[in-house]
Amino acid sequence: MKILILCTGNSCRSQMAHGFLQSFDPAITVCSAGTEASGKLNETAVQVMREAGIDISQHTSDSVQIYLNEPWDYVITVCGGANETCPTFTGKVKHRLHMGFDDPSHATGTPEFVRSEFYRVRDQIRDQFFHFYQEKVRGK
Repeated sequence: MKILILCTGNSCRSQMAHGFLQSFDPAITVCSAGTEASGKLNETAVQVMREAGIDISQHTSDSVQIYLNEPWDYVITVCGGANETCPTFTGKVKHRLHMGFDDPSHATGTPEFVRSEFYRVRDQIRDQFFHFYQEKVRGK
């Protein structure tokens, strides 16, 4: 099974989803990309994932362009921007899903509040992607 996770910058939410989904089942192929890839990972996202026992520090922030001609079982957008601007895949895509999450990198306030937003979104991503894995991937 091949799954592509898309967001706008491919630095935070899609990277966390990628890390969680791969941790649920190392046998599936998981990639993540951005419609406007930033080229780097969000350091706070890397830290909160490490605290959850998942190391995403070696992931790369890639443009969706490199994946357009590949076949995918699922293409999943995790932000509204990517959902609205998701390119047309010339490769075969069996299922396209949207699971929207707030962008914790846009949180403002005290350092404690900002970090709490990363935890909140990380945990939402973990829970929703675990449900997806159980229902759609493992259930098949």
